[in-house]
Amino acid sequence: MDALALLTADHNRVRGMFSRFQEAKEAEDATRMGALAVEIFTELDVHTTIEEDIFYPWARDLSDEIAEMIDEGLQEHHVVKILMEEMDGFEPGDDEWTAKMTVLIENVEHHAGEEESDMFPSVRSHSNVNERDTIGVRMDTRKGELGAPVLADKIDLTDQQLHDLATDQAIPGRSKMDHDELAATVSPG
Repeated sequence: MDALALLTADHNRVRGMFSRFQEAKEAEDATRMGALAVEIFTELDVHTTIEEDIFYPWARDLSDEIAEMIDEGLQEHHVVKILMEEMDGFEPGDDEWTAKMTVLIENVEHHAGEEESDMFPSVRSHSNVNERDTIGVRMDTRKGELGAPVLADKIDLTDQQLHDLATDQAIPGRSKMDHDELAATVSPG
């Protein structure tokens, strides 16, 4: 799988989690907010690990412009990690916990948006599909080593099963995704 497609799938999975978190927040369901925060934090830990250990070191060498974007991305990761650590000291649903989660969501949305609109097109133009596929396989393998679902866990699901999972998980853009994109994006049922 192309590294950029894998990272975008991760972004969309987290966006779905954010959407479900917002629904729980509006319903004042602190239990559901806390459970979703655990899922979000796990997903962000795995995602930042594969970016920092595999994708960023490879992409940094593609151009000075990309290296600069990576430096900024690392700082954005740092801010999110600090927010997650600070949230451990509060009860889910408390005002300060909820405010920190809101800031975390805003930061991650900004970071993912910048990667997709600025960094990924530049990476695409400075690399070839074989290189990106090789990095994507390494990242997917590392996700499995970290205990996260990998593409192989979901690739055999039917289109209907994938669409149902994507709907349940509030995955943005799901109606325009093909089988492989859905399989990369959804969490297994």
